[in-house]
Parts: sequence; structure tokens; C-alpha cells
Amino acid sequence: MTIKDHLRAARELPVLAPRRWQRPTPFFDNVPLEPLVDENSFIGREPDRAFTRHLPESMPYLPKPRWEGSQTVIDGYWRAWDLTFRNCRRVPLETGFVSPFVDTAFNDCLFMWDSVFILMFARYGERAFPFQGTLDNFYAKQHADGFICREIKEWDGADRFHPGDPNSTGPNLLPWSEWEFFQQFGDQIRLASVFPPLLAYYRWFRKNRTWPDGTYWSTGWSNGMDNQPRVSAGAGVTNEHDHMSWIDTTVQAVFAAKILIRMADVLGRTADVADLPPEVESLTAFINEHMWNEKLGFYVDRRRDGTLSEVKSIAGFWTLVAGIVPPERRARLCAHLMDPATFGGPHPVPSLSADDPHYNGELGEYWLGSVWPPTNYMVLRGLTATGEDALAHTLARRHLDFVTTVYEQTNTYWENYAPEQPRPGEPAHRDFLGWGGVGPIAILLEYVFGLRPDFSRDVLVWDVRLTDAHGVTDYPLGPVATLDLAVAARAREIDEPVIHAKSSHPVNLEVRWHGGTRLVAIPPSA
Repeated sequence: MTIKDHLRAARELPVLAPRRWQRPTPFFDNVPLEPLVDENSFIGREPDRAFTRHLPESMPYLPKPRWEGSQTVIDGYWRAWDLTFRNCRRVPLETGFVSPFVDTAFNDCLFMWDSVFILMFARYGERAFPFQGTLDNFYAKQHADGFICREIKEWDGADRFHPGDPNSTGPNLLPWSEWEFFQQFGDQIRLASVFPPLLAYYRWFRKNRTWPDGTYWSTGWSNGMDNQPRVSAGAGVTNEHDHMSWIDTTVQAVFAAKILIRMADVLGRTADVADLPPEVESLTAFINEHMWNEKLGFYVDRRRDGTLSEVKSIAGFWTLVAGIVPPERRARLCAHLMDPATFGGPHPVPSLSADDPHYNGELGEYWLGSVWPPTNYMVLRGLTATGEDALAHTLARRHLDFVTTVYEQTNTYWENYAPEQPRPGEPAHRDFLGWGGVGPIAILLEYVFGLRPDFSRDVLVWDVRLTDAHGVTDYPLGPVATLDLAVAARAREIDEPVIHAKSSHPVNLEVRWHGGTRLVAIPPSA
């Protein structure tokens, strides 16, 4: 089957009769109950049926960037927000949804994988629309054993997949989205409310997606990278686990566990996650001992017979964001991101290494080489976690340049992009806001401008790497603070930036540049 055939098949899955989550199946339902689900306050919550806003009435509540000499990027930023607000939805009646949401923009379902990455940029508009509430609708549909379906139909609120289907759920990235939201706004009340369903889902994942050695499995559909050639010949590329230990899914378990541990520390619930540190330790050791392909210098899938895959997928970079790469391997792994023969081609970062026989450099052909905003964001976050800020900025600039060029040509943003020329990938959905806003909004603010909130340390990091004059007004931080930030043009990267900043509330600004670091305490403006 071609990728178009796979996509067509996905859209033509049989439609199940509308049903409430409490009675999800017409057959005997004998699943072990998860006590944490009793703490899930989203189940049965009265729906918030507030109307949605559009861009014109939302602009006062959005951050407003400026960049001298780059007006097209700024125009594209606003076009991305315009398309995003067009995809905001009121809670449909008789669905069991509890919050207005931003639509995935793929079909008539909410997707877990997509929603996580949409919220990486949409959180900057949280004061205009409750974007993070999109995830509330997944929590409201949690089953009594902790299961949450990865795709939920918007017209009746029913799961798209049976829990026993290998393709039914994943990736387990919900904790990441909630932690990023906490880092931006410091909302401990929300953190406390989402912790029980997140931990219950984690436990379900561990019970139902692991092998005896503790590693995790997935499929092309459930890990989000539909058609990558990772399984054995004869196995279904999109829907079979092939008895492999999947590198991304296993590492994501470590990543999710680490975040849940941090959440528990904030909330005083460390006893609830006492089993997670040993799992993090054992999985980290296993990954580094048994899933590192020394010949390739890359993290890969492990087959059922213990042999290692030869496929270099962007999935291997999840090890960076999870913080599990030993120092002696980081340089070799990161070198792939600048190597044109693997992941450092014209438009970084392709989803499949350029030296793979399945790689399609002209069209991308979905996950056979296309550049995807969500996985690019993951790579950048991983580089930040390992101190590779200069490389992150370089990759972010190149990605934004390509995305902006395609925006100039088409007046829109796309699901994915071709890896070797400025054009959409093929196939790719247009007007994909959707995670298409990751580049023109989140990557612009966080990696081109370098503004990265860290509420747990009570600072806003400003990693200034541009030498052009730039800044942002109405930048949201914490529960109530709004900042206006500007930096003057510089002759050289090593010159200390001249910062102008004001805030509605006290904020600590950690300014970084090529030549140093300084902490600036911004008092509240009069």
C-alpha cells in the first residue's frame, strides 16, 4: 500500500454507534480498575460551552513579536494565529467533552499526539482562549483502568479504537504538555488536577505496552510516524509492533516518568510515584546498553532476537529530550544534525536519515523523510536539555526560513515539508493549525528569539543570538505577569545585548549571549 492508501484506510475505519464513556463496549468488560481514576475530576464535569474567539478580538491577549528586517516572519506569525483561532471549537452537545478545544485539523477527530504539540505553541494564547483545556476532553474520556484513546470523535465523543487494538493509544506525551504549561504559567491548581489522570494513564501504558525486559512497544500509527520502515519485512508498517522494543516509545516512558516525578515533588505526592525512579534507572541503563548502535552512532529499535535495527529514525533523538545520553555519546549523536548525509540536509530535521534506502528527498513521502514541526520541536528541546543552545538556534533559523518561504508561496502552513527544497511535503494537509503553528510561533519565540520560561526556577531565560533588533510585547508569564521586551541591534554575537524590559509584576530575567550571562531583576512597572 502507498501512504495515500494508508491515509484513506484510516479515514474509512468503521464508525461505531454513539456511546458514553462509562459503557464503552457491548461485551463483557473485565478490566482491572485503577484507583487513581477515582481522583479524575474531569470525568462527568459540567461542560464549559463558552463561545470561541477569532483573531481580531484575541490580539490584545497575544504576544506581539517584532524583528527588524523580517516583516514576512512577523506576518506569518499572525497568519498562523488566524488559522489557529479558525480551528477553535465550542463543546459539541452529547459528546461528554468538557472544554472548548482547538481542532487537530486532520479529520473529524481529536488526536492525542497532535494536541500535545499544538499546545506547545497555543499556550501563548491561553489568555485569549483556554487552549490547554483541549486535553481536558481526553481526561474526561479516561476509562476506569486508566486507558485514554489516542483519537476521539468530535461529533459523538466516542473512542476511535478499542483499547486492545495495538494502535489504540500513544504516544504518552501528555505529561510533557502539562509540564510545559506549568513552566509558562505556574498553575499549580491545574497541575494537581491533571496529575491523577496522567499517572493512571502511565500505569495503564506500563501494564499494556511493555515486554518482560521492561521496554515498550508501539506501532506506526500509535507512535505517530505512520509509514517509517522500522518493522521486519512482511510486517505491517502502520499497525504491527513486530515484537520490537521501540526506541521512541521506551524513551518516552522514561521522559514521562521523570516529569511525573517532578510533578509529584511540586504537589507533595512523592509516595504515589515511588515506583518510578527505579523504572527510570533500569530503562535508562537498558537503552544505553542495548539500544545504542555503536556502528551507526545512533539510538535504534531492538528486534525480538536482540539484534539492533539499521534504521536511523528521528525517533532516536528522543533520548536527548529525556536526558539519558551519556556525555561521551552526545557529540557523536548531535553531529548527525549537521551531517548532510543523515539529518543535516537543506531543511533540517528530516524524519528519516538521508542515507536510508527508503528516504524520499524530493517529496518527503510522509515519514520517509518529510520535515515535521512536532519532531523538530522535540529535537530543539533535546538540544536545550543538553546545553547545545547554539546548534538549536542554527537549526531553528533554518527551519523557520524554509517554513516562511513556503508560507510566502502558499499563504498557509502545512502538516509537513519536503526535506531538500522549500515546498510542502507530499502528501501533506494545508492550513494545518494543527501543529503547523509550532514553527512560526513556538520556535520563533523560543529558539530564534530565545525566550524560554522556567517557572520552576522562577526565571525567564532570554538566550539572545540574533544580532538584529527584535523583541516582543504582551508576553505572558506566570499567573498574571505580562512583559514587554526589546533588544537593540548588535555588531557581533559576542557583544553584550542592550536589553529594555518592563513587566506588570516582578520577574527574574536570565539574559544569555555568546559572551556571557547575567541575571536581571525586573521590577513591576508603575
